[in-house]
Amino acid sequence: MNKIVLITGATAGIGRATAIRFAEHGYSVIITGRRGDRLQELEKIITSTYGVKVFTLQFDIRHHQEVIDAIHSLPHEWREINVLINNAGLAAGLATIDDASVTDFETMIDTNIKGLLYITKEILPFMIQKNSGHIINMSSIAGRQAYLRGNVYSATKFAVEGLTRSMRIDLLPHKIKVSSVSPGAVETDFSLVRFKNDAERAKVVYKGFQPLVAEDIADIIWFIASRPAHVSINDIEVTPIAQSDAHYIHREE
Repeated sequence: MNKIVLITGATAGIGRATAIRFAEHGYSVIITGRRGDRLQELEKIITSTYGVKVFTLQFDIRHHQEVIDAIHSLPHEWREINVLINNAGLAAGLATIDDASVTDFETMIDTNIKGLLYITKEILPFMIQKNSGHIINMSSIAGRQAYLRGNVYSATKFAVEGLTRSMRIDLLPHKIKVSSVSPGAVETDFSLVRFKNDAERAKVVYKGFQPLVAEDIADIIWFIASRPAHVSINDIEVTPIAQSDAHYIHREE
């Protein structure tokens, strides 16, 4: 078996692009997500194009028991996971804290924080047993700077930043690397999900400048994972050239 990467939220966007990038480099790929049809489609693309092995796990990362059952269903040879990419995450809504939906709060907290913890907790014993591994957490520029109406989404990504740093300390004795990637504006389904499939509103987010695309982030994730064993890239923040931080984007008329 080749080296193995497990990617959460692999059905679209950054997760999908990252699965393809690792397959290009000869990794066996475990792809996970909620949408079985998209997982099957991605599996066919990877196996036919790159000739590597793919294992699909369909579950909702918000549900602890589903995560446990999925990971426990992995055959023994697929448990030798070298890289875990905690990509699954979302923003739901864009409102001030007094107007925002509690349901949206719970969806973001359950996915972005609890889901990350659930999957990490199940994978860590495999890495600890072999005294090596690499966890890459998908954070956000919103985890470094709060912005208007970002409230709970920003809070969940601040949590990812804190978890990444503390996990890095906890896992030092086991030679497990822990990294984070914090993108700015990336044009994926992110805004479409945030705005409940309102395509026109989502399109406005990226109007007047060239945003990053999923493949840009996949390249960075691969770079982090492909460093020599003694090198650990701890954190990378990346934005399009038109964006300085969470607050400022220069848009052309």
